[in-house]
Amino acid sequence: MRGMAKTNRMRKFCTVTVIGLLGALLLSGCAGDEKTAEGKKLYNHYCSHCHGESGQQAEGFNWERMPDPRPKNLASEAEMSTFSDEEIFHTISREMRDTSDPKVLEDMEYFAVPTMPTFKYTLSEEEIWHIVAYVRTLHGMSLTYDLEARHKELEQMLQAAQQEMDEAKAAFEAAQAKVEAEQAAKEEAMTDEQLENYEPEEVEIPEEEVFLQASVKFDKTKAAFDGFLKRPKKAQVPRPDLTISEEALAKQVEIGKAIYSQKYGCHGCHSLNDEGGLVGPALDRAGFRLNPTWIYRWILYPQSMKKHTRMPNLGISTEDAKALTYYLGTLRAPKSEAPVTSVE
Repeated sequence: MRGMAKTNRMRKFCTVTVIGLLGALLLSGCAGDEKTAEGKKLYNHYCSHCHGESGQQAEGFNWERMPDPRPKNLASEAEMSTFSDEEIFHTISREMRDTSDPKVLEDMEYFAVPTMPTFKYTLSEEEIWHIVAYVRTLHGMSLTYDLEARHKELEQMLQAAQQEMDEAKAAFEAAQAKVEAEQAAKEEAMTDEQLENYEPEEVEIPEEEVFLQASVKFDKTKAAFDGFLKRPKKAQVPRPDLTISEEALAKQVEIGKAIYSQKYGCHGCHSLNDEGGLVGPALDRAGFRLNPTWIYRWILYPQSMKKHTRMPNLGISTEDAKALTYYLGTLRAPKSEAPVTSVE
């Protein structure tokens, strides 16, 4: 009887264990499916017009109009398996750099071309990882990067930075109180005549610099933590001062023309003289149709003008935004009888 009872308990334990393991696997699978499903939505909105719905070359409606080098074949396991999850992530989330600069071309860590926009300033870190997860399915692979561990790492870094800042603040306040107490005692011992011409000397408190550095570190760490789940936001772009001399304008126009294609890849989505992408509107008559202040604000922060636009925030500097605005202002082609096509 004892043996039978022990056997029944073992069976019950094994059954519960198996059910628990299956449940964990199902939950893990659901979590993975949710990431991939979210990645698919984002991919279809921001990427499919160039990369195609299934990642095949020449599939996206914008593919044929893009300048070389055209998008990779995301459906090719042979090619895409040579890239790690992190490399794909950093291609999607990076700083836009001037590809006419030899240093950029020689940088083996920089995988992207200017016609591939960055989504670093448009999507959250988690959303970009979801896109990577979906891209992996296009060539029969799956995401191996541990997203949960990344979130936990950022949380721990934030807690450590908070503690470091709190300790630095307490040390600074204690040192400051000590200096003030010594100053008060010194003044207390002075005569009225001495106080009349007395000017307290400035005292450097080393703990203040430590506190300021810890505060900066905390702000950066918190921004990274918030950026994991939340999309980047920036303040409303103020009205720019676009007044400029004729001589300076000519130079700025040349800069704008160069970075239009070599740094920000605008021609990948916009067309000029019937050459270039079809995602955004043709810009041949931008100098006639668009207000310079509007152009400048759109370039710097398109989501503030149209929340769900396909055009990402490219992290463009105010200087580059002005140069692009000046260049676009020179585009004044004769009016065409052909209808303007755009999916924006």
